[in-house]
Amino acid sequence: MSASRMPADAPTAAAEAPMHFVDPRAFKTRTREAVDDAHLRRSFRSAMDFLQAKRASHFGDHASFDALRHVGEAIRRYSLSKLPDLLERLEQRLTERGVKVHWASTPDEANAIFLALARAHGADRMIKGKSMVSEEIELNHRMAEQGVSCLESDMGEYIVQLAGERPSHIIMPAIHKTKEQIAALFNERIPETPYTEDVDELIAIGRCVLRNEFRDAKIGVSGVNFMVADTGTLVLVENEGNGRMCTTVPDVHIAITGIEKVVERWEHVLPLFSLLTRSATGQAVTTYFNAISGPRREGELDGPREQHLILLDNGRSQAYRDADFRPTLQCIRCGACMNHCPVYARIGGLAYGTTYPGPIGSIISPHLLGLEPTQDLPTASSLCGACAEVCPVGIPIPELLMQLRHAAKHEPHAGHAPLAGQASAKDWKEALAWQTWAWLNEHPLVYGSAVRAGGRLRALVPGWQGGWTAHRTPMRPAAQSLRERLAQEKRGKKSGG
Repeated sequence: MSASRMPADAPTAAAEAPMHFVDPRAFKTRTREAVDDAHLRRSFRSAMDFLQAKRASHFGDHASFDALRHVGEAIRRYSLSKLPDLLERLEQRLTERGVKVHWASTPDEANAIFLALARAHGADRMIKGKSMVSEEIELNHRMAEQGVSCLESDMGEYIVQLAGERPSHIIMPAIHKTKEQIAALFNERIPETPYTEDVDELIAIGRCVLRNEFRDAKIGVSGVNFMVADTGTLVLVENEGNGRMCTTVPDVHIAITGIEKVVERWEHVLPLFSLLTRSATGQAVTTYFNAISGPRREGELDGPREQHLILLDNGRSQAYRDADFRPTLQCIRCGACMNHCPVYARIGGLAYGTTYPGPIGSIISPHLLGLEPTQDLPTASSLCGACAEVCPVGIPIPELLMQLRHAAKHEPHAGHAPLAGQASAKDWKEALAWQTWAWLNEHPLVYGSAVRAGGRLRALVPGWQGGWTAHRTPMRPAAQSLRERLAQEKRGKKSGG
């Protein structure tokens, strides 16, 4: 069947797909499952190699990349240093332009704002462009609980919504899906859709399902890539055109973003835009660059009649107030760190169980969700440094991972604000072992006796030693310590002389 004959009720059927949430606490279990999935590993390896090559084609000159990255890092650091002032200036400029600004500390507050606006306009459906912050607050599912459907219009997001899954990549949500899996999904979830593996036909089917939604939905939802404080402008970059449709066709446009996305001037947008597009998809520019400066004005023929911006905190202030963790907020959501991470490339994004997977997710999720449920994520790294090498805004990801590992097991130092869930991974057995080790090293005679005893009793060391022996041979003390061997060689030389 051609796309033009798609049934009118297809969007409703698609929106009813249940979401299968996963808990970050089960990260280790899911990583084992992902590593055992040979098909998943091949798919991700191929996709990551392609994205790495695309990026490299635009950053072949390391000197020019370093120069541009230095500019991008300086802009993000400067913007964060003035964050409170810039946010106040942004609110003032947007209000002057007719945009209603809302502040939300938590996902619950943000969802309450969305629901109140939907009720005020009698809307029972929303059409949504790509927005990771809306994923962060679980907007689709919180609205569905209140009888308001929220349909994804980004093709990748639409596919994972049909599948009842989270996005597995912040730029390419359905990167883990093959065309065969998508064909089967469309055949099962969209009424009267035949099975086809033709990619062009699949895209046409998806577009046909979504086309009427832009016209019929009273509320359009979008994310924001950058906010310009001086001019009160919201910048949204995309490739499909659905973002422009969501922000111009429905009568009401609601944008949601994190508080860290603000910059001071237009001149600050251009270097960040160049870094974002080249790092994310290997493009010099995206197909669409949307600069939103308020609702429809008198005499204009299109655009929303009402516009809102929701600024979400959700743990960002916690990262902001600690100078050690503030660089986390420099992120422009390009996904380059994921594409070059040897861990992410093997387990994919769904294993993390968080909105933001990969290296950036491992450093930002503890601030959004607390360290208690995310304590394993900072350890999911080889610390190879590939993420830091390709980060277009110079985030020191390996250093932040190490700081979070320490925070998960230790109370905060004096003068440092605690993270939510700090010291939740503290293990009394591990602490006792280190205390014992420290005490032995402070008492040389006892330490020497313990080393000699360990060498004599090495046969009694158990063969199973937890996670260590899963891929390694058991650790056993040497039959003789280095001190004993040196003493023995010394005696041998004396007797031989």
